[in-house]
Amino acid sequence: MKKLLIASAVSALFAAPATVLAQAKPAPAPTLDKVLEASGISVSGYIDAGYTHSDRNVETAFSTRVFDSQNNSFALHQFGLQVAKQPKEGFGGLVNITVGKDAQVIHSFPEANPVAPGSTSMFDITQAFLQYAGGPLTLIAGKYVTLQGSEVIWSPTNPNASRSILFGAIPFTHTGVRATWALSDTVSLIAGVNNGWDQLTDANKGKTLELGATLNPIKPLSITLSGYSGQEPLSATTNGTRTSLNAVASYTIIDPLSVGLEVLSVSQDNFTSLVNGSTIKAKYSGVAGYVNYMFAPKFRGAVRVESFDDKDGFHFGTVSTKYKEVTLTGSFLASDSFEARVEGRRDQATNTVFRDFSNVASKTMTTIALQGLYKF
Repeated sequence: MKKLLIASAVSALFAAPATVLAQAKPAPAPTLDKVLEASGISVSGYIDAGYTHSDRNVETAFSTRVFDSQNNSFALHQFGLQVAKQPKEGFGGLVNITVGKDAQVIHSFPEANPVAPGSTSMFDITQAFLQYAGGPLTLIAGKYVTLQGSEVIWSPTNPNASRSILFGAIPFTHTGVRATWALSDTVSLIAGVNNGWDQLTDANKGKTLELGATLNPIKPLSITLSGYSGQEPLSATTNGTRTSLNAVASYTIIDPLSVGLEVLSVSQDNFTSLVNGSTIKAKYSGVAGYVNYMFAPKFRGAVRVESFDDKDGFHFGTVSTKYKEVTLTGSFLASDSFEARVEGRRDQATNTVFRDFSNVASKTMTTIALQGLYKF
């Protein structure tokens, strides 16, 4: 009888409900990513570091480069961090910071003067805006990136290591109010008013109007149309209306192969001619084409071909010069979080605008770059 009671007790212990046994073992503490996910907050970022070698002096002489303006040097280009809560309905917001060498280029006025750009600070609050979403309408107010361009500040999104000439010929950011109205799943309209090109506080009294549309008529094709117009400063005492029109299209031919096209046209009133000092309406324009191909799950190739006509020297400050560049980039996607790139680029101009380290003028510039991207 005693043996029967002992056997019954042991059997009852092993047959105890899982909930009873679980109470004896404390539950694991929730991880930070689980806490953020439960609260609707997303955190993402990257580190962009690399090496650039140039046969021309891109540091103190003329260059068509936007960010990678180091002659033969390693650089921490960007540490980017974004924290966002953007619900489909209700209030939210986004903050995006950029730290590194590239942050010196993208500062807004008053930290960087639009008439004489440049800053020594390697910290930039690239975006910080409030958001409200309700039905088809989304409103944002604060500082946000421009509607224009195929390429963006956020490095991992771009297929090439260097940025295009067109990337430097459009605004980086705006401060103001922007509304997006989704007419359907395939068409959205955008309208906003802001302080102008790269101005945290307005450098003059005039505001800049932005209009845009995103179209997705068929699944593999996306199109973005955008325009800006408003008073922009040319000097401490002179302003003029600047109008920028931009169209970007991308098309996925097959899963591993996609192509893209960008067209840009910019005009500026009250510009002082570099030829005779008269007041003119200056213009520049450009076009860029892109081809991206995944050769294998871990290997990608990218080609960029670009033409830029600085008709009146408004953008680069050299008299009536046309530019062309070809960029070839190979990428190794070691994992979901790390990508290594090697790039070769050739720039060519109709005038001898590039200078080597002995100050000898040339119409061409060749660069080689290595880039490492860690994404989280």
